[in-house]
Amino acid sequence: MKIAVFSAQPYDRQYLSERANQSVHKHELIFFDTTLHSQTASLAQGCDAICTFVNDQVDQQTIDNLPESVKLVSNRCAGFNNVDLQAASKRGITVARVPAYSPYATAEYTVALMMTLNRKIHKAHDRVRDGNFTINGLMGMDMFGKTVGVVGTGQIGAIVTRILSQGFRCKVLAYDVYENPEVKQMENVTYVSDIKELFAKSDVITLHCPLTKETQHLINEEALGMMKPGVLLVNASRGAVVDTKAVIGALKKRKIGGLAIDVYENEGAFFFRDFSDSGFDDDTLARLTSFPNVIVTSHQAFFTREAVLNIAQSVFESVDMFQAEGKVPEKNLVK
Repeated sequence: MKIAVFSAQPYDRQYLSERANQSVHKHELIFFDTTLHSQTASLAQGCDAICTFVNDQVDQQTIDNLPESVKLVSNRCAGFNNVDLQAASKRGITVARVPAYSPYATAEYTVALMMTLNRKIHKAHDRVRDGNFTINGLMGMDMFGKTVGVVGTGQIGAIVTRILSQGFRCKVLAYDVYENPEVKQMENVTYVSDIKELFAKSDVITLHCPLTKETQHLINEEALGMMKPGVLLVNASRGAVVDTKAVIGALKKRKIGGLAIDVYENEGAFFFRDFSDSGFDDDTLARLTSFPNVIVTSHQAFFTREAVLNIAQSVFESVDMFQAEGKVPEKNLVK
C-alpha cells in the first residue's frame, strides 16, 4: 500500500520505516512534516491510506478533500476525537487507531509531572544551574495520606491509581461513568458517583478521560470554584478537557496551587514544532507559561521507546490486514 504519513517526526520516519520493512506486504511510505487538514489533504494523491496523529484534522472538509484512492485512516494514537467518523463512513473509509501502545508511559509521566509540580523540582533545577543553592520557596508536601482525585479510570487512569494508592499510599477518589472492576478492588480507593465530591475533597486532581461533548471544558470556572484552595491540577489526557482561560483566572486568584499539563486545547498549531527563535503567537499559552507554578510540556507523555515501537506495530497490524482482507483488527477498529 502507498501510505501518506502526516505530522511525521524523525522518530516516526525511523520506527514506521523499520516496521514497514518487516511486513509481509510491500508498503511505500511518504512522509510529510505538515499536519493534515483540508488544505493539505491533496498531498495524499495516489495513496491508499493515510497515517495521522493527534493534531491532524480529519474532519468532514478534510475527508471531502482526500483523494478517492484513500480507503484507510490509521490514527497512530489512542484517541480519535480528531476524526469525523460519520464523514469517514459516508466515504467508505475505514478508521483504525492504536488502542493501547503503552498506558504505562503516560501513567508514569503523569506521576512525574505531579511530583515535579509538588516538590518544585523544575525550579530547583533552574536555581542550581544559576549557582543558587537556596531552598526557600521550594517546600512541597508529603503525598502519603493525601487525597488524590483521578478522573477517568481506563487503562492509564487505573495505572495512575495503582501507583498513587499502593506506592504513595494516597487516598484516591476515582470517578468514571464506567467503574473499572480492577480499580474497585484496590486498597485506598473509593469511587464517587458525583464528580463534585471529588472536586471538593481532593488535594490533587489528575485527568485521564477522553475528550467528548460531556468532558469538553470539564474543568471550568464552576468546577474550579468547588475545589480546595491550593489544589494541584494535572492533565495528560486531552487539552480541551480544561478551560484554559478559566484556569488562568484561578491561578491569578491563587485558587490553584499549581498546574502541570502535557496537553493544551489549542496545541495543534504549536506542539511538535520549534518556536525558540521566532516566538509563538498565542497570548493564552504565553500567559499560562508565565506563571511560576505552572509546568507545560508538549504532549510527550506517550514518548517512550516501548510506546513508539508498539505504535508502529499496531499501525501495520491494521495496514497489513486491510491490504489482505479489506478490514482491520477488531481491537483497532474505530466505529
